[in-house]
Amino acid sequence: MTEKPAERVIAYVDGFNLYFGMRDAGHRRFFWLNVHNLAKRLLGPQQVLHLTKYFTARISGPKPGSPQNVKDRKNAKRKRQTNYLDALATYPQIEQFKGKYNETQVRCRKCGGTWESHEEKMTDVSIATEMLIDAFDDQCDTLILISADSDLVPPVRKIVKMGKRVIAAFPPSRYSADLAKAASGKRMIEKGHLRKSLLPDEVTTKSGYVIQKPPQWTKSGSVAS
Repeated sequence: MTEKPAERVIAYVDGFNLYFGMRDAGHRRFFWLNVHNLAKRLLGPQQVLHLTKYFTARISGPKPGSPQNVKDRKNAKRKRQTNYLDALATYPQIEQFKGKYNETQVRCRKCGGTWESHEEKMTDVSIATEMLIDAFDDQCDTLILISADSDLVPPVRKIVKMGKRVIAAFPPSRYSADLAKAASGKRMIEKGHLRKSLLPDEVTTKSGYVIQKPPQWTKSGSVAS
């Protein structure tokens, strides 16, 4: 009897969707996450993960004229993100795609209060493009999409019509009924998946530089990174 070949899988990780889902769920201690290992934990029988594509955006720096405490906070936040991306870069199975990140002031029309909000550029387009290219080029049999962004429904529908399988894996505190309906199947990313998929506390680059897990990411809580 001929053995059935393993299903080829590529994972696509919406970095900010995953990050904010974990933050809102109080999973700050899981920010130091090996996204390739996370995707592996979502595989089914006879599936092999070939590559994980991670999509994010570089956090913007402090605006000119900002108070010193704001500058310090944003610079520290950028440093933590840089360390994390550099740590992921040591894994050849993870390919990174970077878009643009803008912070904007949002004003409440009723009370007049303001707060900071974030806006990503190019992330959903990059994810859709990579998924469609990989499907058309027959680089995989199944695509795992780690996101709850309903803007990705059109490419998911197209890929499913091509005969490929798309599994929508929803981050904590995130869900899209439209995306679940368009996909071939769905998974919920649970605390156990995250806890078992962390990077080592120290990651060494090829040059010998040691990257350490930020101490702010060792405890629970919904405080931003």
